[in-house]
Amino acid sequence: MKSVLVYCGANPGNKDIYKETAVLLGLELVKRKARLIYGGGSLGLMGVVSTTVMENGGEVTGIIPNFLDKMEVGNPNLTEVVKVDTMHQRKALMEEKCEGIITLPGGYGSMDEIFEILSWAQLGLHAKPVGILNINGFYDYLILQLDKMVEEGFLRPENRSLLLVDSTIDGLFSKMEAFKPKYHEKWLDKDKI
Repeated sequence: MKSVLVYCGANPGNKDIYKETAVLLGLELVKRKARLIYGGGSLGLMGVVSTTVMENGGEVTGIIPNFLDKMEVGNPNLTEVVKVDTMHQRKALMEEKCEGIITLPGGYGSMDEIFEILSWAQLGLHAKPVGILNINGFYDYLILQLDKMVEEGFLRPENRSLLLVDSTIDGLFSKMEAFKPKYHEKWLDKDKI
């Protein structure tokens, strides 16, 4: 993967392990020569990952809506800053520019992003690996909820398998690199999307 989209919190969380892991992920991206694609913010885990990549010679593309940039939450010290008008444009452009997606701990925004990108994968709109880095068991209950959705017949097992989960950076990258995309072309007419 030459470019990795990272979803994560605009807050740092209240345990050191979240920030420490964000730094380690940034270093891993530099080591792999993978460009970081992210939401362009300077706060929280977003700021930690982007600053780590930049300070260690990596490349970062931040994509931020104008209204957030005006609130002074944008990070101007990136390889590339792309300003857009809406959150929808931001999410679409981030997906377009990446080859894989990793989600660190975060709040509503991170949940919105991970579920939208999984919905797009389920519909065959992309075939990129989507992973959660389950630091400190942060996503344990979310994973249980997804399994409950399968059990109750609201999520197909093949669609549940679109989400890759690991508690280590190396383990998650291994799963993402081994990911074999599956399209649902039998029922999806891409020309109508």
